[in-house]
Amino acid sequence: MPNATPQTGPQSGNRRKPGAPVTRFAPSPTGYLHIGGARTALFNLLYARHHGGTFLLRIEDTDRTRSTDDAIRAILDGMAWLGLEADEPPVFQFARAARHAEVAHDLIAKGRAYRCYATAEELEAMRAAQKANGEPQRYDGRWRDRTDWPANQPYVVRLKAPIEGEATIADQVQGNVTVQNSTLDDFVLLRSDGTPTYMLAVVVDDHDMGVTHVIRGDDHLSNAFRQLALIRALDWPEPAYAHVPMIHGPDGAKLSKRHGALGVEAYRDELGILPEALENYLLRLGWGHGDTELLSRDEAIALFDLAGVGRSPARFDLKKLESVNAYYLKRAENPRLVALIAPRLAESAGRPLREADHDLLLRSMDELKPRAKNLNELADSARYLVRNRPIVMDEAAEKLLDPPGLALLGAVASALTGIEDWSREPLEAAAKAVSEASGVGLGKVAGPLRAALTGQTTSPSVFAIMAVLGRDESLHRIQDAAHATAH
Repeated sequence: MPNATPQTGPQSGNRRKPGAPVTRFAPSPTGYLHIGGARTALFNLLYARHHGGTFLLRIEDTDRTRSTDDAIRAILDGMAWLGLEADEPPVFQFARAARHAEVAHDLIAKGRAYRCYATAEELEAMRAAQKANGEPQRYDGRWRDRTDWPANQPYVVRLKAPIEGEATIADQVQGNVTVQNSTLDDFVLLRSDGTPTYMLAVVVDDHDMGVTHVIRGDDHLSNAFRQLALIRALDWPEPAYAHVPMIHGPDGAKLSKRHGALGVEAYRDELGILPEALENYLLRLGWGHGDTELLSRDEAIALFDLAGVGRSPARFDLKKLESVNAYYLKRAENPRLVALIAPRLAESAGRPLREADHDLLLRSMDELKPRAKNLNELADSARYLVRNRPIVMDEAAEKLLDPPGLALLGAVASALTGIEDWSREPLEAAAKAVSEASGVGLGKVAGPLRAALTGQTTSPSVFAIMAVLGRDESLHRIQDAAHATAH
């Protein structure tokens, strides 16, 4: 079991404020925490915080064939990375199966649910007949009013759903939504093996956990009417509903992996996104407050309410996310950034980073981070700092050290040797003097110098590079390149 203290029932709620809202995020652990789920969790947390309420987590692990500990761990890790910490330990739904069954049998005793002994073959024939007659395919209530229950035969428990009138949900995002009760069927609460269905488990758990506001994706809107029928049969308080539109791709189609529908760990590990950037982007993906784009967690808590959630699907744009990420990279503390890119750099260097490497990286961050959109780019731009000597050059860099380039590199090396103030301005002045004496532009001098220092043709200012590397390391790298090329 993942590192979490599972709870099988509602908590005492000692920290809950009377009358304050209680929200929940209830993922199914059949895969990673995707960005749609992360946004749902974020909206639930912000709503609870804004109103001084409580945010809860429930792991809906009743599908035993698909639920895995790895998926549970991925969900918990993803939420922790994004700072979406619940106020109480998570509730694990499967552990509450006995409570779910108890509620179903109480409904039978009250005449609000019933045993259905229809076999799989009978139900298949029923649906085939309905399809042939052009009728909606739903259970026809054949056991609804019967009590001649056969002994020792398997049965399911079905809700005796209302068949007349209509039901309306005053959805806090979608507005009033109404359906005719005749469109609902007597859905199953308990399967023939005694296990609860999703519909029953959700309603019982929300009630027992004290959930007052159900904020979730609008793909659950149709479920809400069945759940509402069950809530009313139980005479329980009805929660407020808010069904948030789904996230679409930039082309308006349902979000898929080709659009960037990845688990949050992929945004962290593969795309190099900071958690505060992903949170900020997800917040603005379907919610708005005027023209405000960039918000801290505290600012989001102060401003968030359901009135700001739009009714149209939001469109995911990876380039926009990277733009937001670049903003947060520029403002991130340098030691934190070094710690985040260090594993990437150690892997490419083939060795653990040394204290001197960390010092170089810290000194370089102010120069490097304004140029990067993600941690991968930041690591790439810093890779030259931790390369093992002699530096292996890429093909383009080698071409810069042709005979003319090598001659310029030698002239620069001679000019640099006498510099005592090893800072950007004197270094640049020395290179300019070489370029003027050689009758070439400064770029012609900087190119071979950059190749020698970094092994590549793109980098920040070559003079900033030398200032960060220091006198000895810079001159050693230049000497290594000159020696290797000459031979």
